[in-house]
Amino acid sequence: MSTHPPLALVTGATSGNGAEVDRQLSAHGYRIVVTGRDVETAREHARALVDDGSDAEAEHLDIDDSSSISALAATLADRPLDVLVNNAAAFGDWSETASTADLDDARRMLETNLFGTWRVIQALLPALRRADHGRIVNVGSGAGSHGAADFGLATNPGSAGYAISKAALHALTAKLAVELADDGILVNAVDPGLTATSPGMEEMGARPIADGAAGIVSVALRGPDGPTGTLTRDGEPLPW
Repeated sequence: MSTHPPLALVTGATSGNGAEVDRQLSAHGYRIVVTGRDVETAREHARALVDDGSDAEAEHLDIDDSSSISALAATLADRPLDVLVNNAAAFGDWSETASTADLDDARRMLETNLFGTWRVIQALLPALRRADHGRIVNVGSGAGSHGAADFGLATNPGSAGYAISKAALHALTAKLAVELADDGILVNAVDPGLTATSPGMEEMGARPIADGAAGIVSVALRGPDGPTGTLTRDGEPLPW
């Protein structure tokens, strides 16, 4: 058993949901690896956590850059990683439909939201396996759920490229959950809901960032006997 604080790494953690997940996990006693494409901004966030009495460090990570992912994995070569939250994502046009979608833009979202996340998981699996109880949380979306009543696959024609990329991420979650069960690694997806991560979103009905992050953190904190292979929002299951 390790005597060091448990280690958590969140991708895309220099703003929005990712930064708040870092803050909430640090409040639970985790040492935080703040990651982002802009390493100086990541360092600023790490310093803010340290100033608040938390334990944090910063690393560069661009999930679209294989060399960046490899470099991060090398920095964790001898360390156990207890929690990996895959939050970094690409977004698209909310009004886009499947019949009119710009397929180059859709491919960009799939490259980031599916393949970028997939590469990060593969690279950091050795560190997760070194932990006593590894957890992977993929930040999904109700847009990629068949049953979400608001922006779901079967209820709203918009955000086609983004929705399909998140549905693919949910499928990856399910496959990894089955594969890694014998390793004791829980793999789950969480929809944080529509949160106020950019100006004007509150007028659309978005809720505070802290509320969406809390759902992600609660899944990241699941014990070794907790469920795996789930898609939830605020602890409630969403249909795949």
